[in-house]
Amino acid sequence: MSASLKVLLGLYTLFVFFFSEIIHSESGSIRDFSENDMKMYRKRVSEMFHHAYDSYLHNAYPYDELRPLTCDGFDTWGSFSLSLIDALDTLVVMGNYSEFQRVAHLIIDNHANFDIDVNVSVFETNIRVVGGLLSAHLLSHKVGMELEPGWPCSGPLLRLAENVASRLLPAFDTYTGMPYGTVNLRHGVPKGETSVTCTAGVGTFLLEFASLSQLTGDQRYEKVARRALQSLWNHRSKVGLVGNHVDVQTGEWTAVDAGIGAGIDSYFEYLVKGAILLQSPELMAQFDEYYDVIQHYLNRDDWYFWSDMESGQITLAVFQNLEAFWPGLLTLIGEVDNGLKSLHNYHQVWKQYGFTPELYNVPSSSARKGREGYPLRPEMIESTMYLYQATKDPFLLQVGVDILEAIEHSAKTSCGYATIHNVKTHALDNRMESFFLAETTKYLYLLFDPENFIHDTGSTGKVVATTGGECVIDTGGYVFNTEAHPIDVAAIHCCSAQKHHQDAIIQEFHDNLDLLSILDLTDKRHGPEHYRKSEEIVETYAVPSLSIITTGFSLMY
Repeated sequence: MSASLKVLLGLYTLFVFFFSEIIHSESGSIRDFSENDMKMYRKRVSEMFHHAYDSYLHNAYPYDELRPLTCDGFDTWGSFSLSLIDALDTLVVMGNYSEFQRVAHLIIDNHANFDIDVNVSVFETNIRVVGGLLSAHLLSHKVGMELEPGWPCSGPLLRLAENVASRLLPAFDTYTGMPYGTVNLRHGVPKGETSVTCTAGVGTFLLEFASLSQLTGDQRYEKVARRALQSLWNHRSKVGLVGNHVDVQTGEWTAVDAGIGAGIDSYFEYLVKGAILLQSPELMAQFDEYYDVIQHYLNRDDWYFWSDMESGQITLAVFQNLEAFWPGLLTLIGEVDNGLKSLHNYHQVWKQYGFTPELYNVPSSSARKGREGYPLRPEMIESTMYLYQATKDPFLLQVGVDILEAIEHSAKTSCGYATIHNVKTHALDNRMESFFLAETTKYLYLLFDPENFIHDTGSTGKVVATTGGECVIDTGGYVFNTEAHPIDVAAIHCCSAQKHHQDAIIQEFHDNLDLLSILDLTDKRHGPEHYRKSEEIVETYAVPSLSIITTGFSLMY
């Protein structure tokens, strides 16, 4: 079959698909999804993941990523076997425990440390490698791996994550506390490295670094991540917006475009998720202030445009593919209706082309020339998953089906799934980014698996014994980092100084408890001060503990 005929057949198939969608939309009917339907779609997503994963192992490992048109591999972000690390926790989510065990041991054996003379992106290494190793460490108990005494506060995957993170710390040694964008894993910040980096590259560390500090007791990681966040907050404009790029030594903005998309996006995400993970009203208050400003200056009919950070005046009326994370973030803070409105906008773009382009001109309803690609990004699927968990609206399952069918139809190759070079023609590029295994397939699977352990709401848990005492983990309420690596909030709390403090309060209460006196069954050996002290101890312990549980789940679901 000639190439031109293949293109024509592909376009005809898409025409039939979209025409049927228009009829479906105009009729107002929403398809019902049975339990068998959900099971069938889970199976299809699992097959999609394993086709991509197996193709990487057979054709690209130990390189970072797969090239699915030539069926070989290449290094992209630092020669880490990146796709393998990024895919680890997806194996657990999909129930492939035996493969997780095999690969985890492979990574532990082959990466004794990361003492490599290579320049890497501080941002990408953190979210993909540190985040992937942390999540794998926290999930290792679910797959039957032998655990060290004191887990989750120790373990080989945790030590690897810390080894990587420690090599990123030199990037934070700046006047403002904002990190450089690049470090050499052996030598630190390269000589002559630019001091300009993007806002997301400054504000996307708290989840991984705070988790490391809580698990290991080394407070350096959380300290530098919080300082970087605070520095961004201190450098916002008079109208309350932040720009796209900043000089980390001077704090001067070198790109003053303000938006929610590329270069800024995960900064806002980590304020919300950091507030959930760490139970921080301060972080939530910062996001709330940003949200009010964003709604005022950037929101136009549930599209979020770009503006000048100083004046708030709109400068670019476009939708970026990366912005599709926003409805999911709004779901976490309870703004479900606003999230749904924006997702409907984005879904219309998807139906127009079969994919969402990297840049879409809203006034002209067209993909921006030169930015017509779709590298199998997860953001729209991520938001769909969160919104479905919040609403159970079957329309959102149909959005997931649309995404699944389009990727399967147009991106699948004999050895993986390829980037869409142009959403208009569905021509392909020779790359499968590691986030396809870490995020895209994971969020799709979780959309069709509402009973997955990731979605647990605290009705069950597991008691584990650590060197610091017993604690409850695996209660649900997982927080995803921006690479979709789930972090067990309860496990992080288990090793934290806050938990140790609460244990000490309980022990003091236990040591001072005298039931006979409290029940007034003995003589008045103690005065009123004794009872007041006991009540204060109970209140001090109970209120923070309940806050950790209820606030976390109200934000997550």
